[in-house]
Amino acid sequence: MSFTIKQVSEKTALPPHVLRYYENEGLLPGVARSRSGVRRYSEHDLEWLGLICCLKNTGMSIKQIKSFVSLSVEGEATLKARCDMLREHKKNVERQIKEMQRHLEKVTCKIEYFTGQYEKSLQDKQAVESGTV
Repeated sequence: MSFTIKQVSEKTALPPHVLRYYENEGLLPGVARSRSGVRRYSEHDLEWLGLICCLKNTGMSIKQIKSFVSLSVEGEATLKARCDMLREHKKNVERQIKEMQRHLEKVTCKIEYFTGQYEKSLQDKQAVESGTV
């Protein structure tokens, strides 16, 4: 089964110009074309797009993704290099997660602090209005 650029765009939420950019940059090599030149994406292409988006969304640069794709095109001889690349990326993602967790904890503490301050302020206001102060 094959898909048009419009169908792939709808499935992936990637605009057609991004799909063309990925292809032009060598991130998505080998997209088939009809006799009239219309792109015909395969299930395999969709899988690649999923990986490209995953790597990009977790902070891998386009240059690094392009390098990974190039290694993949070379075949089995590059399996170790690809694994090493993904292991390093995984370490970076784990570092980012830990950092974001620390930031989240700080934000949570501030929410708790401000909520407490706001509730105290409301109580003080109600006490003044009721004349109990």
